[in-house]
Amino acid sequence: MGKITRAITADGSARIFFEVSTDIVSEAHRIHGTSKTMTAVLGRALTAASLMGCMLKDKTDSLTLNFKGDGPAGSIICVSDYMGNVRGCATDPTVELPPNKDGKLDVSGAVGKGTFYVAKEMGDAEPYVGLCDIVSGEIAQDITQYFFTSEQTPTACALGVRCEKNADCKSAGGYILQLMPGADETTVQKIEENIKLIPSVSEAAALENADEYVISTLFKGLEYEIFDEFDCCYKCNCSREKFENALVSLGEKELSEMISENRDFEMTCRFCDRKQNFTVEELKNLLNISKNKG
Repeated sequence: MGKITRAITADGSARIFFEVSTDIVSEAHRIHGTSKTMTAVLGRALTAASLMGCMLKDKTDSLTLNFKGDGPAGSIICVSDYMGNVRGCATDPTVELPPNKDGKLDVSGAVGKGTFYVAKEMGDAEPYVGLCDIVSGEIAQDITQYFFTSEQTPTACALGVRCEKNADCKSAGGYILQLMPGADETTVQKIEENIKLIPSVSEAAALENADEYVISTLFKGLEYEIFDEFDCCYKCNCSREKFENALVSLGEKELSEMISENRDFEMTCRFCDRKQNFTVEELKNLLNISKNKG
């Protein structure tokens, strides 16, 4: 399980969302067989999407974070619900790169340059989509830029993943800290200084009381209240019904071609690797549904 903790200053001028996401990133590594570099890439993106998802208001809301860079990782997609439960995948989860010039995992090299978008599905309303350029490919800086340009909210985001030798996740976590309207200059200066006191969020996430340490450090010198904490996990919502709907949406021509091959058809969920098998007879039934819809 991951854990999200939320806190706000006494005067309501700043809020923070902090998450320990080690188990979530480990599950992603298990499912996708990620390399060390991609454990860090996908782990950071999953943590970011989870934190952003828990900002949603209703239980039916969802958030999609999609990085489309020109790096070897390809497209990186993560989807979160309003409780921070998240799932994700990458075009190539096995990409491995040499360390960057600082001797760290080359996340930005794997992501590359390009664009990313944040899509929010909120009830019956039209989905909100915010599109941004990838400014660094390190994920955290890109999320910071997104909040500043798309939501006009001054934000500090930090994300970190430490890997074992076998590419599994040793520790992972992150935070999103935001200034609210009316925040005075004194508060801003204190928070800017406090951010420097946490050099590595992945190391902080490994501590026994990581949430208390990170929040008390970032809000040092300010009165604050931890108002919420809850568990979250790597969670896929795929189902046989959704696979069936996807097949029906292919249309009569493609379904007919699949049936003509006279063999079972297997589909695999890109998020959890769960497989669903469809017999020729089942495909024929879905073809009839497609015809009736047409």
